[in-house]
Amino acid sequence: MRTRFAPSPTGPLHLGHAFSALCAYRMAKTNAGTFLLRIEDIDQSRARPEWEAQIYADLQWLGLDWPHPVLRQSSNMGAYQAALDHLWQRGLVYPCHCTRRDIQAALTAPQEGDGAPQMGPDGPIYPGTCRSAPRPATWPADAALRLDMRAAMALLPQGVQFCETGSGAPEWHMMNTHQAIENIGDIVLSRRDMGTSYHLSVVVDDAAQAITHVTRGQDLFDATFVHVILQHLLGLSQPIYHHHRLIRDDAGKRLAKRDDARAIARYRDEGLTPADICALVGLQPRP
Repeated sequence: MRTRFAPSPTGPLHLGHAFSALCAYRMAKTNAGTFLLRIEDIDQSRARPEWEAQIYADLQWLGLDWPHPVLRQSSNMGAYQAALDHLWQRGLVYPCHCTRRDIQAALTAPQEGDGAPQMGPDGPIYPGTCRSAPRPATWPADAALRLDMRAAMALLPQGVQFCETGSGAPEWHMMNTHQAIENIGDIVLSRRDMGTSYHLSVVVDDAAQAITHVTRGQDLFDATFVHVILQHLLGLSQPIYHHHRLIRDDAGKRLAKRDDARAIARYRDEGLTPADICALVGLQPRP
């Protein structure tokens, strides 16, 4: 068993991160496996060295350890570019020059109906504006790259499925071709300001690090279908998934990095112990 915790160094880790990291770590240790730490810093406009340093300090304080060196996504761009090139050569991605304003305008046009735009794993589902445009020989640097979901699912006529253990006993979840096209749409695989995306990089990295069990929050459940589709298209191994409950504030809202009041470092500075953190997130302290 190989699990991982993959935070972004864009703010302080909070109680939700502590819960996710502890779940992945305990799963690995209970099964004599390996727990890996990965730094997902593809968003260089927001990543900061001081936040990365605090990730290490917070996790070590919680009692976690991991092999070195740590994979940092900003140093692994060549692998993501190779995956994009593979998909490009197969005609499965296309350049998109639409801005968020363009997409919003297309989705709210009168011919699109009066209802609210349908939402997918990354927000409003893209209306396909650039899909039929002539495709250049090489992708332009000033454009995003989108997965042509219709072309992709034509290669996966039986649909996709993944094994989930978050609810206890293993359970298989399936998505057919129609559902992928309608409920996910042409997802972005490379943002013009990053050269990759969360969906592409996480799939490439999980395979490269031989991750067998992905432990993460329930909020990423729907995105897992995107990842399974990419695993099939790229010929990569598929982990087992464990989507755990989310840690929420007193009002029931999911914690975010802007919620500094729940930051692990703040609890530590106030004199709490790792055992106290476990109690706050509903975990028993390790003996």
